[in-house]
Amino acid sequence: MASNNIKKFALGVEYDGSLYHGWQRQKNVPSIQEEIERALSMIANHKINIICAGRTDAGVHSVGQVIHFNTTAVRKKSSWSIGVNSYLSKNISIVWVKEVPENFHARYSAITRSYRYIIYNCSLRSAIFQTKLNHIYKELNVKKMYSESQFLLGEHDFTSFRALGCQSYSPYRKITKLNVFRFDNWVVIDITANSFLYHMVRNIVGSLIEIGISKKKEYWIQELLKKKDRNYAGATAPAKGLYLVYVEYPLHFNLPKSVYKTMFFK
Repeated sequence: MASNNIKKFALGVEYDGSLYHGWQRQKNVPSIQEEIERALSMIANHKINIICAGRTDAGVHSVGQVIHFNTTAVRKKSSWSIGVNSYLSKNISIVWVKEVPENFHARYSAITRSYRYIIYNCSLRSAIFQTKLNHIYKELNVKKMYSESQFLLGEHDFTSFRALGCQSYSPYRKITKLNVFRFDNWVVIDITANSFLYHMVRNIVGSLIEIGISKKKEYWIQELLKKKDRNYAGATAPAKGLYLVYVEYPLHFNLPKSVYKTMFFK
């Protein structure tokens, strides 16, 4: 059953990115976008195209991705969540759905994006979390990592943390929160910004790891910001430790609150 009226819906999406070649649809390889669009199209009975808050790389996970799509189909709200999930693999799940006004845009309406990077810092490997975190054998000095990370707060030219394939017109971004802490063998890096450059979070993490293992001296992060040269920064940290946790939108859209926002970014 269809209507001439076009409706717009926003969906919250979780996914295990370890089996996908990233978010974006690509030829001959599995992508998260392609699988969700296929499932939504089956429910709508017409082709659905989706827009996401932030494209994640191959191997990156999400507990807070937000997407939107337009449809002329008239369906129960549960059809866009439970129904869609029935057509998705167990590695992807719709966790909430809300009808939104025409001026909502998953990408351009977003105010900030928050990521969490998880490191298992132990001399022995984990058999359970091999595709869910980054394993660092050498002990990390979290106090040094946190201290250096604070130089990244605020608006800066992040060229030194920008991958060569980045297509953004400007290297400037504004980081509003950055925390590094340890919980037993887990070292966690939480970072929030208005948006991120290509591989920016993983490049920042890679540099903080070099500080944590005392490979680099004090104030090195400041030097990297001034150099504006990717060749001087640390190696890109593996994708498997990275999670898109939360995307913030203006309150008037009244999107469902994320339990992960409450847990991770108080």
